[in-house]
Amino acid sequence: MARNDTRVLLLEGIHETAVDSFAAAGYLNVERLKHSLAGPDLSSAIADVDLIGIRSRTQINAGAIAAAKRLKAIGCFCIGTNQVDLDSSRREGIPVFNAPFSNTRSVAELAIADIILLMRGIPEKSARARRGEWAKTARNAHEVRGKCLGIVGYGRIGSQLGILAEGLGMRVLYYDIEHKLPLGNAAPATTLEELFAEADVVSLHVPETPATRNMIDADALHRMRPGSLLINAARGSVVDIEALAKALSSGQIGGAAIDVFPVEPKSNQEIFESPLREFDNVILTPHIGGATEEAQFNIAREVVAKLVKYHANGSSVSAVNFPQVTIPDHEGRRRILHIHRNEPGVMEQINRVFSAHGVNVAAQYLETYADVGYVVMDIELEDAVSFLSELEAIPATIRVRVLR
Repeated sequence: MARNDTRVLLLEGIHETAVDSFAAAGYLNVERLKHSLAGPDLSSAIADVDLIGIRSRTQINAGAIAAAKRLKAIGCFCIGTNQVDLDSSRREGIPVFNAPFSNTRSVAELAIADIILLMRGIPEKSARARRGEWAKTARNAHEVRGKCLGIVGYGRIGSQLGILAEGLGMRVLYYDIEHKLPLGNAAPATTLEELFAEADVVSLHVPETPATRNMIDADALHRMRPGSLLINAARGSVVDIEALAKALSSGQIGGAAIDVFPVEPKSNQEIFESPLREFDNVILTPHIGGATEEAQFNIAREVVAKLVKYHANGSSVSAVNFPQVTIPDHEGRRRILHIHRNEPGVMEQINRVFSAHGVNVAAQYLETYADVGYVVMDIELEDAVSFLSELEAIPATIRVRVLR
């Protein structure tokens, strides 16, 4: 398929740099919408699209994937991919790419800003000033220097936050389920309980998994230091909001900054509802951890590069749900991508087709996932169409694609 014939759909106001990046790679048929789509509207829009880009609001479930007959790949222009049914997309031969690196600085900076504002009691003082109250006092206002920051999840964002916090003179303690080497002077905590007992501020930077769902519940909040602060710029499912509201009411938690919520408005026109709205000592932000011009620019370039690399070259490196194959360019050769169920004997059947047609395979790259195999083959033959139907007829085949 020529690149001008490749249809790209970008939803949710993805940065315009994405359109420019696609154009630079020769992809000119790009539609960019400012809003998300759902239900029949999404199924209709995705039906004849080759590549789709989304952010966090659009939910691509099994039904949408089934309607996407031409879809080759999905790009999540964000860190998270839980808005996509990863298993269904893989079984249909559709890799999913995201941007795990491009907005780490923006999220870390927001957490630092939240920490400083909460430590000084700025949210409450600002709210009272807006009501006409003049609350000039040093009571419960502190410098961050010398305070202990407990980071739960010491990945790309958590570790960068630790470096920024140390630059402000904070002592950094972190907890992660995997062994992570510390950066700077950060120290690992052996348990969450140890971190909770030490930290003046707890900042969450974990993915959404069954293990992290409501990990900050009433019991966890009770185990934190009285009057400590909580930051959540990770996932909305990580904190039990009702339990947090009770802990704020009792004073067990001295303040919080929440950027992600279990239920979020689908658009800027919907009303945001939360029991946390009543608290002056809580910073509420509308899922904007990575919402900076710099981050969105970098995300657009990163994800487009991955989509183009896969579509034009077949490289699936960094796909979150798919066998990862690293391959060079195929200048002067015809490249065939064969995605199949991971069953015994598939490669033998593929090679039997090539042998029957006297095709010389110049290079072959194979990787498998639990249920899906992906093989990329460079052949020394101009016309691959003549036996394409035979490759498609192999019982385990999910899809076959020829790259010119």
